[in-house]
Amino acid sequence: MFKVKGKRNLFALIVSIFIPQLVGILSGFLTRGSSDMYRDLIQPSFAPPAWVFPIAWVILYLLMGIASYRIWMLGAEKKEVKNALFYYGLQLVFNFFWSILFFGVGLRGLAFIELLVLLVLIIITTVKFYRLDKTAGYLMIPYILWVAFAAILNFSIWQLNK
Repeated sequence: MFKVKGKRNLFALIVSIFIPQLVGILSGFLTRGSSDMYRDLIQPSFAPPAWVFPIAWVILYLLMGIASYRIWMLGAEKKEVKNALFYYGLQLVFNFFWSILFFGVGLRGLAFIELLVLLVLIIITTVKFYRLDKTAGYLMIPYILWVAFAAILNFSIWQLNK
C-alpha cells in the first residue's frame, strides 16, 4: 500500500496524511462546540450520535492521505498527476468550509448545496485517482459514501430545523 512503482517515501506519506488531518483539525477548532450544537438539533431517526463523526473523519482523512500519497508518488511533475492533485486540494477546501457553514454560521441550506458541490468534486477526484492508480481510487470510496450520507443527513436536519 505504501510502495508505489517500487518506491516508498516516508516524508511524502507523512505530509500526505498530515494535510487532510490538518484540514479536519482546523475546521474542528473553528467550530468547537459543534457536538453540543448537533445534539440540540432536531434530527432524523437515522442520525448517528455525535461521537461517531470525529472517529469517521480521522479514518477518512487517513484514507484520503494515503490515496493522495500514492498519486503524488507517481510524479508530481506529470500533468495528469498535477490535475488529480488540484481536484484533491479543491475538494479539501470545500470539505474545510462545510462545517463552518453548517455549524459556525448555521446556514444549513447553503451547507447542503456546498456539500453537493463537495460530493461532485470528490467523485471527480476519485475518478482521476483511479485512472492513475486503482488503489488510490478505491481508498476514496468510503469518503464518497460518507459524504453522500452526510448530504442526506444535512438536508434532513435543515428541513427539520427550519
